Amino acid sequence: MRRILVTSALPNANGAIHLGHLFEHILTDIWVRFQRMAGNECYYVCADDAHGTATMLAAEHLGTTAAAMIETLRREHAEEFGRFHVGHDNYYSTHSPENERLTRAIYERLAEDGRTFTADVEQLYDPERKLFLADRFVKGTCPRCGADDQYGDNCQECGATYDATELGNPRSTLSDNTPQLRSSDHYFFDLAQFTDFLKEWTASDAVQPEVANKLGEWLTGGLKAWDISRDGPYFGFTIPGTEGKYFYVWMDAPVGYMASFENLCDRSEGLDPDDFWRADSDAEVHHFIGKDIINFHCLFWPAVLQGAGYRTPTKVHTHGFVTVDGAKMSKSRGTFINASTYLKHLDPEYLRYYFATKLSANTDDVDMQLDDFVQRVNSDLVGKVVNIASRCAGFIHRGFDGTLAEGVHDAELWAAASNVRHELADLYERGDVGRAVRQITALADRTNQYIAEHEPWKHVNDPDRRDEVQGVCSLGINVFRALVVYLKPILPAMAAKAEAFLKVEPLAWEDAAEPLVAHEIDRFKPLFTRIDRKDVDKVVAETVAEVEAEDAEDQGGAEVSIDDFGKIDLRIAKVVDANFVDGADKLLELRLDVGDDARTVFAGVREAYHPGALVGRLVVVVANLAPRKMRFGTSEGMVLAAGPGGEDIFLVSPDAGAEPGMRVT
Repeated sequence: MRRILVTSALPNANGAIHLGHLFEHILTDIWVRFQRMAGNECYYVCADDAHGTATMLAAEHLGTTAAAMIETLRREHAEEFGRFHVGHDNYYSTHSPENERLTRAIYERLAEDGRTFTADVEQLYDPERKLFLADRFVKGTCPRCGADDQYGDNCQECGATYDATELGNPRSTLSDNTPQLRSSDHYFFDLAQFTDFLKEWTASDAVQPEVANKLGEWLTGGLKAWDISRDGPYFGFTIPGTEGKYFYVWMDAPVGYMASFENLCDRSEGLDPDDFWRADSDAEVHHFIGKDIINFHCLFWPAVLQGAGYRTPTKVHTHGFVTVDGAKMSKSRGTFINASTYLKHLDPEYLRYYFATKLSANTDDVDMQLDDFVQRVNSDLVGKVVNIASRCAGFIHRGFDGTLAEGVHDAELWAAASNVRHELADLYERGDVGRAVRQITALADRTNQYIAEHEPWKHVNDPDRRDEVQGVCSLGINVFRALVVYLKPILPAMAAKAEAFLKVEPLAWEDAAEPLVAHEIDRFKPLFTRIDRKDVDKVVAETVAEVEAEDAEDQGGAEVSIDDFGKIDLRIAKVVDANFVDGADKLLELRLDVGDDARTVFAGVREAYHPGALVGRLVVVVANLAPRKMRFGTSEGMVLAAGPGGEDIFLVSPDAGAEPGMRVT
């Protein structure tokens, strides 16, 4: 039995879980579930990537602390992954006492052995916000092509990469002020010391061939030292022996894998993190990541581990990006789909299955074609796999009291269904799940053809052919059971329903080796329903609506004068009708009486108010706001509200005695 620790890349604590996160965590979960079915001891941990300036600023914007914000999001992320049947054994945060202790201990080991050094670094500094600016918070003119409004690390027009200090006319995106060039001592990890080690490690089976080739280019070109510090103010861990110096997020983020596992071990009897992380461990550690972060996981991280006296990863499994209908995920097109939006309309196992059909052992991008998504689920799962059980179970119950035959009707078909488990196991192990799914559906096709050729519906009432009918349908049920075994890593919820129907204990991989004979099964209940393309369209439409609602609720802007403010016509309005907006989870459609006229306003208050509670209420509306055409209609004004958002938003209401049409001064 193998002992395996598995991780996925850490989602950022600032945002929602979306298709990209789901792809990686689902493919990891499939691999983990296969290992467990194969009899291996396998643990799956992850965490939110919590630290950084962006986290600090996001919490400031929400009017809360960074610690409170990230804990709220961590719980939301864990819940959403769970609803997609992603079975983390522990979903933690990099902002944890375990991670702080481990990060500091690792750093001190590296520093004691001369693996770190300090150097003076010049950076752009925002004197108004009193912080050094990361590249993402600086914009200016590209030093190569002259394009304006480019970020501080690369140009979207010509593709050039550069330092933020090279930008022409730089400005801070936080204050719109011109930043100053200031110097500061930074701490560095001397990655070049590990060049020989990394050449050997990356040439092993620890990475895929195409990843090894890319890493080879960087190794040949010479490795640069990695800046592992940031100046305060910063949300993170302070560097031992310093004041105002913090570990850069990429120093403590991968240590978060170790910390999350240690937290799990502290709550699990007989589980010791040293058994997996000590240098001579015979356990395995597998990381699943996207190809955009291979330099962190395949150069920096193994070097840090080796330098600090820990084992290096057994394998880093790298995958490509997710595109939708051939293009990058886009909010404006409604394809940057959040987990919460998807779950309102579609079964999570539809997505698990579709992603599985696309998984390969290489780093190619995965394209989610929405029409193909519908067709694959309806044709493969419902029309092929589930169809076998639904068409055979009725005959077994009506004619044979729900009991399967005592033998196998077609030894050749059963041998094909049973023996393929060896090849499928190898494909799962290598991550070539898409090829495994193709073989599984081919076996389902063959079985449906076998049933059709024997036509049990024609012979079920023929006394001379009863044994044949029972044998054919029993074999159909047994092949279905084998298919459930092979699909269980992908479709755990469907498998649980199938196990109940089959009246069997939770299926393990080797259960496909022997058929069920003279075994009683339950009555069949539908395991899946077909996808309606309209439900997919609803997901896309709601995603677009969410973006439009965010734009509608954005009341920020440039500084205005008293003359500008005087142009705003604020009026008392009475809500005469209120309704939900189909396809939008934040908007309500309000019909307002503004005294001299009636108008329609779309307000982003759905999470805080039920429509019925608003009818008859007085509100304040911007009466002279230019009409805004939205996909569900035209909004003829804006009602005033305050609060951080979501359920905590409060409509501004006048005191008693106000009447519709009155001007607010």
